[in-house]
Amino acid sequence: MHIVPAGLQRLIDAFGALPGVGSRTAERYAQYLLKQPPKKALILAESLQDVHSSVKTCPTTFALIDASEMVSPLYSDPSRNKQLVAVVAEPFDVIALEKTGLFKGTYHVLGGLLSPIDNILPEQLTIQELVARIKTDAVNEVIIATNASVEGESTALFVSQQLSPTGVKVSRLARGIPVGVDLEYTDHVTLGRALEGRTTL
Repeated sequence: MHIVPAGLQRLIDAFGALPGVGSRTAERYAQYLLKQPPKKALILAESLQDVHSSVKTCPTTFALIDASEMVSPLYSDPSRNKQLVAVVAEPFDVIALEKTGLFKGTYHVLGGLLSPIDNILPEQLTIQELVARIKTDAVNEVIIATNASVEGESTALFVSQQLSPTGVKVSRLARGIPVGVDLEYTDHVTLGRALEGRTTL
């Protein structure tokens, strides 16, 4: 005997598959949508259906961009300093740094952090593409803006070592960011101070 209708259970299970969403939260999300006009659920469904076709990765910075764009507007904007590059782990870290309003360079998304336990190895990250950008754009400073975690620190050290032969200045965000806190969840004031107080590696 089914206590929850099958269609509703499928929705609960779908929400429950999202990271950080427990069973109770998934049930609340599903119940909320069920109480709303069908149009609201349709908007959500269409957004989910279109997300993969409407978003792609910038071939230069590896940030997320609209499918209609060739490169990230943060890279093509002539007012941005291409000789200053902030290296982040994930695309949403770019949004976090942009919210500070202090960074006027460009970005490079690694696509993750080194983690042998999770089978994330150097060749899976865009480190070699970063090395190529340093030459192409005559980059003179790279700011490594990875999380203050074990994986973030080990990735920062590895990237710094890989960039050493290029002679580029490599700096790291200052310690205003609490250990263990993801960059995208750090408030913009703390992040701004960390950006301004970056240290050379």
